[in-house]
Amino acid sequence: MKHFIKILILLLFVVTSCKTAKNTTGTNNVAILSTNRIISNHYTNNFHQQTVSANLKAKFNDHKTSATVSIKLRLEKDKTIWMSATKLGFPIAKVKITPNRVVYYEKLQRTYFDGDFSLLSKWLGTELDYEKVQNILLGQAVLNLKKGKYNSKIDNNLYELSPKKDNELFGILFFMNPDNFKVNKQEISHPEKQQLLSVSYPNYSVIKGEQFPEEIDIRATDNKNLTTINIEYRSVEFNNELTFPFSIPSGYKEIILK
Repeated sequence: MKHFIKILILLLFVVTSCKTAKNTTGTNNVAILSTNRIISNHYTNNFHQQTVSANLKAKFNDHKTSATVSIKLRLEKDKTIWMSATKLGFPIAKVKITPNRVVYYEKLQRTYFDGDFSLLSKWLGTELDYEKVQNILLGQAVLNLKKGKYNSKIDNNLYELSPKKDNELFGILFFMNPDNFKVNKQEISHPEKQQLLSVSYPNYSVIKGEQFPEEIDIRATDNKNLTTINIEYRSVEFNNELTFPFSIPSGYKEIILK
């Protein structure tokens, strides 16, 4: 099911390398904090549970087509991300991601992929790893902000963080919610290629003391072509015993990414 694969790839498509700290300037009622404090608060509010099991609804639209699929998500922190997609109750695709491996299959064209992040990174033209994918799903910054040097300011009642040193190829911005210091939006641009990717989190819910996204909105512009994906968490549970069943059906054709 190619739409599910596009949804997966766009979930993965964040971010390349970037290069803590300058005081913010305030507007309205958002407290003026140092960049170091903003980053520290973000990691204080990191996700602390060991597993996530959730049901998602994903809506995909581009300039050619649209699709809606249901996805079951199982995540064991720092170990495994597993997703199974259905449409109208029928299974269409499955993916399993571990720190060193990405494997999926789709039923419509009976194809599968089995490889590592370096191959996907080459295909997508951006550096990928397990931690970045996990952080997108949990509402965390995709880069380790403690390892870079950032400027910050208050923009539209959000803390905006940008690298002190511009990347020659990419621009990247993080917007933090001043109430919970979770990511409100993170975006990466590639002006030369006319590419812009924005991942937004409109709302968070408190589930067993954890700030967890209710939605993930993805907007990807590539040379004036716009692709949007809305992912809605329908139900979320933490710390259940999870299994990650996965086997590639016989007779499927392997996808070789070049």
